[in-house]
Amino acid sequence: MPALRVLVVDDHPLFRYGLAAALAAAPDTEVVGEASGGGVAVSMAAVLHPDVVVMDLNMPDLGGVEATRRIVARDPGVKVLVLTMFDDDESVFAAMRAGALGYLLKASRPTQIVRAVRSVGEGEAIFSPAIAVRLLAYFGTAPRERVEAFPELTARERDVLRLMADGRGNTAIARSLVLSPKTVRNHVSNILRKLHVADRAQAVSRAKRAGLGEDPGHVGTVRP
Repeated sequence: MPALRVLVVDDHPLFRYGLAAALAAAPDTEVVGEASGGGVAVSMAAVLHPDVVVMDLNMPDLGGVEATRRIVARDPGVKVLVLTMFDDDESVFAAMRAGALGYLLKASRPTQIVRAVRSVGEGEAIFSPAIAVRLLAYFGTAPRERVEAFPELTARERDVLRLMADGRGNTAIARSLVLSPKTVRNHVSNILRKLHVADRAQAVSRAKRAGLGEDPGHVGTVRP
């Protein structure tokens, strides 16, 4: 059986090197590439056609959730295993919605990570024990409030984005959240950067598609 072709994606060089070394030492995995960010990973996946992408979430150029979404959309045959420090519900469910097949924490032992890569490569869903317990608890209970969109944003940035999607300008947002106008401007700048959009209108459009905001019929209108 041919070795699984693996692309390793992480912006921390030492961690990426150690992970690649552990996978390269396994007899049935072959590391075909390493990427330091999500944007590079998307480009490399399109050229290398790996069987499995081991994907970090928090990266400076393009987050792992969006990178996963783009890779899987382009080639559904590519399996993505998220390997991250984040174990919150928002990150887990955002990764799953993007198309990740597995979710492992960086605290996992190298042997666990190698086994997870093999399992994901064979089409199995695999999760860290703590994540699996929480998933079972989540799906075993009554319907809950929708998981927040945009896990790359902080809670305060999501508050600002919601109000932006409601059509409010910076002055109104500052009043509503009891913040200074300068702080709101900083939050808006961070939102545009993290969502990789060019302007406020694009951010509002993405927020509307994710279900934020009161009136989908008035995207881009601004109340003072």
